[in-house]
Amino acid sequence: MIIAVTGATGFIGAAICAALIEAGFDVRALVRSPERAEQLLPAAVNIIQGDLDSTARLNELVTDCDCVIHCAGSVRGASQAAFDRTNVTGTQHVVEAIQRMATPARLLLLSSLAAREPGLSWYAASKHRGEMLVANADPALQWVGLRPPPVYGPGDKEMLPIFKLMSRGLAPVPGNPGNRISLVHVDDVVQVIVGLLELANWPGRSYTLCDGRETGYDWDELSTIAAKVWQRKVRIWRIPTWAADRVAGFNLYLARRFGYAPMLTPAKLRELRHPDWVVDNKELTALLGWQPRVDLEQGITRLW
Repeated sequence: MIIAVTGATGFIGAAICAALIEAGFDVRALVRSPERAEQLLPAAVNIIQGDLDSTARLNELVTDCDCVIHCAGSVRGASQAAFDRTNVTGTQHVVEAIQRMATPARLLLLSSLAAREPGLSWYAASKHRGEMLVANADPALQWVGLRPPPVYGPGDKEMLPIFKLMSRGLAPVPGNPGNRISLVHVDDVVQVIVGLLELANWPGRSYTLCDGRETGYDWDELSTIAAKVWQRKVRIWRIPTWAADRVAGFNLYLARRFGYAPMLTPAKLRELRHPDWVVDNKELTALLGWQPRVDLEQGITRLW
């Protein structure tokens, strides 16, 4: 099987490419920087230089391939349009490229649990719109989507700073410490994707996945597990609401003034403060027979 991957040099995309090569698939990757691809991807990956706005490069990517794994996405931005450019329009371009082929590939869309709450943030809205675009495409398109919660592991740049602070004894919390969240290790995400590729038919819907902890974690539980790994006390620090709001607002102002893509914005804070980001694996396990292999204690230990 020939598998095409977008977002291949990202944290999750690179892990997917490595696992696909190990499993014996032929892999093509659409990348903007061949130099970065050479550093992060196995030598066996066929590199196609381009982006989601290039019709010619997308055509080259999907020609004669069996499946497209669409991982490319924006997680930073200073406006709705900034997120939509990749997460909606970019997804549309991938779908159109697939549909131009005489024998269209299947599409695996890596979305986000944030899509469950599109009203919270620009990012969440864009991921939801991307899902709806795929769901409302030509009925002949075979597709499946994944909505992971925060994914962590080697190479992660979002959860890793939090874990590093915990290793020093501090857990900064921007909202209520009682808010609950699910997590999943990147190795488990990759195993699910490999399992989906082995299915003959895809159901045309999205699935959630997590590390198997049905109730997720609150910050006390996260701190307790981190303290066990590092054998030290981890203290919860609830960041004052007014302070987080001011920092996020000022960061957004600077981003718009100087033209960079910020991570922490008022919209992102609404995501972080949401009380319930808990999911389970029931439907995905029924489909694949899959069970997660890496719990949080194991996952944090692997990082160190």
